[in-house]
Amino acid sequence: MSTTEILTEVKALTKRWFALSPKEPFIPGKSKIGLAVPSYDWEEAYEAIESILTTQVTMGEKVKQFEEAFAKYVGVPYAVMVNSGSSANLLALSILSNPLTKNGIKRGDEVITPAVTWVTTVYPIIQVGAVPVLVDVDLDTFNISVREIEKAVTPKTKAIMLVHLCGNPCQMEIMDIARKHNLLVIEDSCESHGAEVDGQKVGSFGDLSTFSFFFTHHISTIEGGMVLTRSEEYAELAKAMRAFGWIRDLKDRERIAARYSHIDPKILFITTGYNLRPTDIQGAFGIHQIKKLDRFIDMRRENARYWTESLRQFPYLLLHEERPGTKHVWHHYPVTVKPDAPFTRKELVDFLQKKGLETRPIMTGNMAEQPVMRLFEHRTVGDLPNSRIIQRHSFLFGIHQGIGKQEREAVVDYFREFMYKVRL
Repeated sequence: MSTTEILTEVKALTKRWFALSPKEPFIPGKSKIGLAVPSYDWEEAYEAIESILTTQVTMGEKVKQFEEAFAKYVGVPYAVMVNSGSSANLLALSILSNPLTKNGIKRGDEVITPAVTWVTTVYPIIQVGAVPVLVDVDLDTFNISVREIEKAVTPKTKAIMLVHLCGNPCQMEIMDIARKHNLLVIEDSCESHGAEVDGQKVGSFGDLSTFSFFFTHHISTIEGGMVLTRSEEYAELAKAMRAFGWIRDLKDRERIAARYSHIDPKILFITTGYNLRPTDIQGAFGIHQIKKLDRFIDMRRENARYWTESLRQFPYLLLHEERPGTKHVWHHYPVTVKPDAPFTRKELVDFLQKKGLETRPIMTGNMAEQPVMRLFEHRTVGDLPNSRIIQRHSFLFGIHQGIGKQEREAVVDYFREFMYKVRL
């Protein structure tokens, strides 16, 4: 049997394996509704197996295919894949603070970012020697407050690192503020694949943007991330810096090599860098996942519409809604228990989890309250009242493509049962 014939048989067996794995029947109150379910099927599995069997496993053609497809999807010319969304944030900040970048971020410069975020939005600011400036968010979006950004700007301000949190796009008047004060903009879009403002996808507004393909995100390469940009200069730096700072993947590698002819071009380094390379197994997942993204988004939006319409009957819950002119893609479904409610978040969350609905806090909550921030120089703007409310009163649960009509209705029944118990 030839290798081609073997691969054909492996492909058929992989497809059959997934066909023999039916979804367990849902039993309200007993079956778990998790924060995420696998978003891949036999196509991704076979593509990865094919890479393993052919030994083409390190970063190669499948990564390039996914980079090209994702750049086209977002609407920018350049995309550079890395091994995680956190690495994407580190790489983006490192590009802007690199000595080869003109008018970039210097040590001691300030970078404005929301107080409610994930830790690896803030950590890279510190890691490149800049100072994070934490500003408050809006309760109806959990996104950075445009008003608070204006208050935060000082002569030391060099950039804004915004976050499109939970799939909800930021108010992109932020770009007007950036132009007014000559600030760089990094869009952390790790939770917002496919979100839009006035028909333009997030990740295409700023100088650089980042995405994550972790297991719990809209599409997954298990682990993986992407840096996107309209700047060829930034894209070339990204390719060098994700792999030690060498020239191997650069457009002008031959010209650079000729200038340093006494150094073997295989080990010619033009800048500092990291080892943030993805594998072709991750690329194998990506080239199939990207084709499914819009369908997954539609399913999330359908779930969100149902829940928002059904849960707004309960006056002590603050829910998010899609703003006019935007496309919300719902990374999770967020809920805030209003501070004056006759029950606590813990009471509601404990009840929901006993019913099988998995919940979690909103990312890292208020970063200003995390003890890690005591170790590093940073600045907060005001008392961050909304971030403090989110820390104490908000939570989220899953809204993924594994949630259908039965699960959707069961979630509403759980909330209704809880409210009946507290006589609301």
